[in-house]
Amino acid sequence: MKSLVMSVALALLLCTWAGAESSVWKIQKGTSVMYLGGTSHILRESDFPLPPEFSRAYKASKLLVFETDVAKIKDPATQQKLLTRATYADGSTIDKHLSAQAYSELSAFCQENGIPLAAVNRFRPALLISALTVMELAKAGVNQQGVDHFFYNQAIKDKKAVAGLETVDEQIEYIVTMADGHEDEFVTFSIKDMKSVTAQFAALAAAWRAGDTKKLDELMVADLKTRHPDLYRKLITDRNQNWLPMIDGFQKSSKTTFILVGVAHLVGPDGLIESLKKLGYTVDKL
Repeated sequence: MKSLVMSVALALLLCTWAGAESSVWKIQKGTSVMYLGGTSHILRESDFPLPPEFSRAYKASKLLVFETDVAKIKDPATQQKLLTRATYADGSTIDKHLSAQAYSELSAFCQENGIPLAAVNRFRPALLISALTVMELAKAGVNQQGVDHFFYNQAIKDKKAVAGLETVDEQIEYIVTMADGHEDEFVTFSIKDMKSVTAQFAALAAAWRAGDTKKLDELMVADLKTRHPDLYRKLITDRNQNWLPMIDGFQKSSKTTFILVGVAHLVGPDGLIESLKKLGYTVDKL
């Protein structure tokens, strides 16, 4: 379940310098050149500066494409919409939607960590567990805005064009409903995993920084695919397939494009890297 928890909380990834490679690829078809960057949505202060390959791709590009509208996702109105959607509409609390065992484990974790469960018990499991994971990571200094926000802010400053692959409402729906249908398992595995979340993050950080696709697949994707194929399809493969025609369309743009998405979307047999190769692209790591 570790890949599920980390994918949710970082909605994905990130440590020390690991060599002359990183999670950035140059993708070409004919005379068209684009760049594809695997991102971490939250970071530590020690993760900066980012690997230089990201800056190289950024400087070479005129258009930056993110998963969604980064400015809108930060808007207070959007955050309120997320909170409203993540709250039980009928006014019920999470204990009414979990088994006694799952709720007991959640309650014990909150008590051990000084978190008043009563203050958040109207939230559905996906957002509640995401929030708890982010709190746990913050204890280890994982509290900085990630790659997406860094380059979005830079693009606005440099007056570069920006675009998104999906709407903010679509992202909210993915986040809020990901635990639907398997709430008990989601909560119990996540609580168990919380004990090692800092170590998991460090391992993911090293793999992300090195662009180690095999390790990233192992840590983030393979476990989710095996344990929860429906959720894997919903969070990874369906979205990748939705994005592919759009990414392919950017090759027709006169602007060199840098596409930045969570690194879990890039790796593994169903990842964007393999899919782009099947579409005739030459893919090379920077």
